[in-house]
Amino acid sequence: MRDGADTTRIEATCLPGEEAAESKKPMDGVAETVARQIRNQQLGADLDAYESEHGAFSDEELAEAHARIRGFEEM
Repeated sequence: MRDGADTTRIEATCLPGEEAAESKKPMDGVAETVARQIRNQQLGADLDAYESEHGAFSDEELAEAHARIRGFEEM
């Protein structure tokens, strides 16, 4: 790296087990782990914004979302 170059430092710490295992792969595994973490953070922010505008999700809505997620994981 040359002096004065514009750089961005990205650190990923305290990753859950599966993501930590992936981060031990070559750099593409690390990049995918970081990308997944960023997507999850953005999703959390989007859900918070939705709830701020429309109110909290009902138990039924949460149960449906969890069922859909489990269904996709099984595919």
